[in-house]
Amino acid sequence: KITLLYLDLCSRMAARYDGRGIEHDDLVQVARLALVKAIRRYEPGHAPSFAAYAVPTISGELKRWFRDRGWVVRPPRRLQELRADVNTTRAAIEQQSGRTPSDLQVADALGATVDQVREVDVAATGFSPLSLDCSPADDDRPGLEAYLACDDHALESADDRVCLTEALTELDDGERELLLMRYVEGMTQREIGDARGISQMQVSRTLRRITVRLRDHLVDAAGPDGDTVEPPLTTAS
Repeated sequence: KITLLYLDLCSRMAARYDGRGIEHDDLVQVARLALVKAIRRYEPGHAPSFAAYAVPTISGELKRWFRDRGWVVRPPRRLQELRADVNTTRAAIEQQSGRTPSDLQVADALGATVDQVREVDVAATGFSPLSLDCSPADDDRPGLEAYLACDDHALESADDRVCLTEALTELDDGERELLLMRYVEGMTQREIGDARGISQMQVSRTLRRITVRLRDHLVDAAGPDGDTVEPPLTTAS
């Protein structure tokens, strides 16, 4: 019966911690378990009333839950403990003055430094970190994921391009000119043969010999387990 009588108290105390990154139902469950613990430990005569004993017990369990499990990015223990004092002091000053106190006012009231108060505020973001889908300015601009690095296929083939460049330096001027005419200028083997005064068959054989040399160079550079770019084999045209 005592448990049922104080279930509403558990819900109200759990609601104080809503919006801090933990589901309300989980907070209520923690509060109810603390209530059961208080019922088992309560000894009449050691406290003015059961409520006077149960409230700090439930509050302490909720605070420990947040301290141990509520942080996505857990700050040092000193900041976790100072955070409760900062929040309580800030709320008290705001209630008295009717306006939000400055960090300096909170620090003076606590006997702490302004840097410590600001460090606590920064650490509090560990309860609910920003999603990568969230816009930095909460508007229609791209989210944070738009600024992250993405796969760059051109970068992945950079090593292959370097190796291919080295392989090309081993060719003589005539061989490089032949590759230029075929694969850069797009000339057919017949057109190359006419331009150089040789047969199409000679052009084909020379291109095949060059591509084999390039392939062998890339294989040697990549090692036994490396991936290499296969130079295109020539086809008669």
